[in-house]
Amino acid sequence: MRIYLAGPDVFLPNAADIAEAKKAICQRHGAIGVFPTDLVENDTTSGTAERFMRIYLGNEAHMRGSDALIANLTPFRGPSADAGTVYELGFMRALGRPVFGYTNSVLPFRDRTLAFLGTAARLREDGEWVDDEGLHLEHFGLHDNLMIDGGILAAGGRLISRDVPAERRWQDLQAFEECVAALMRRAP
Repeated sequence: MRIYLAGPDVFLPNAADIAEAKKAICQRHGAIGVFPTDLVENDTTSGTAERFMRIYLGNEAHMRGSDALIANLTPFRGPSADAGTVYELGFMRALGRPVFGYTNSVLPFRDRTLAFLGTAARLREDGEWVDDEGLHLEHFGLHDNLMIDGGILAAGGRLISRDVPAERRWQDLQAFEECVAALMRRAP
């Protein structure tokens, strides 16, 4: 089984080390980890002028060539998961492939959003929270936006969360390994 390893890990200063660690975990469980920065077999993007399009097309090729996806949904640069990772999760869900997710934060989405907004959030008389524009804050007790959690559950996947100290949130791969094990248990 080829597993696309989605997440903001590509932005880490030690991205190559994290990629190798994740691939080793996949291999221990009988799978092949595919990291976004891996070279694409039969790459046809060399004629594409824009670097960002070569990256996009390469990642799309990796996803199309993978059997499943595991997404690092640890909050990235704000209260929610990385936007590119969320796109990839939706892409694989639309292809009908299994999608799993993990996060190294256990705080629910609304709690993280309230902390992010600080004094820009206010409680209405009806007990609902809104931001400084009066926009309602989603509250379903989920890890992230309902479309993310819902997509994983609808695909038969799991979202695994762990409480990891902030200084270890990008390096701790225990929840990732739990995802790999759970995915491989459900594989035919």
